[in-house]
Amino acid sequence: MDACTPPKIFRQSDLAEIHGLIETHPLGALITNGADGLEANHIPFELDRDSGEFGTLLGHVARANPVWQTESQEVLVVFQGANHYVSPAWYASKQVHGKVVPTWNYVVAHAYGTLRVIEDRDWIRSHMERLTTRHESSSRAPWQVSDAPESFTERMLRAVVGVEIALARFEAKWKASQNRPETDREGVAEGLRRKGHEDAMTLAGIVESARR
Repeated sequence: MDACTPPKIFRQSDLAEIHGLIETHPLGALITNGADGLEANHIPFELDRDSGEFGTLLGHVARANPVWQTESQEVLVVFQGANHYVSPAWYASKQVHGKVVPTWNYVVAHAYGTLRVIEDRDWIRSHMERLTTRHESSSRAPWQVSDAPESFTERMLRAVVGVEIALARFEAKWKASQNRPETDREGVAEGLRRKGHEDAMTLAGIVESARR
């Protein structure tokens, strides 16, 4: 097994689940290897599920950011979903033999592809409008790109470049206590639900639905 490949029990290969993670947690860490070595940039991405075998990521960066000069190189984008500490006190087996330790459950997808730079003004504006519409959709008074003065918008558009990453493969890991006995898994889900916050509640559902 490749050193970067998740253990089989935790490996997530369902493309729809991976796409769902990206759409729910669109801020990806774009990792590139430029002139000064490894660099990470955090970028909100759109996902085009239907473009290419594994989908395509669409984003933008400031023109002053040299990351876009790594065009044509393979890049890695890391998307992190729900995650939480898991206490050994939640395991039923603690009462049986006590041989338990803490761990951390999490959902993560590593997306690999080749970076392409897009400087077309219409493409960038369309991308900005879609991105804004999506993230403003829950607002009672959603802001739109057209709300800003056109001269200002044009200056902003000239200050960024678009990036497109046609995805070639994923390494995804849903670490959700699949390696524990069912009674321990039930305890983990219950312990997470008692925490009450969004990440813990989401992860509790993943623990309950994951299969060994």
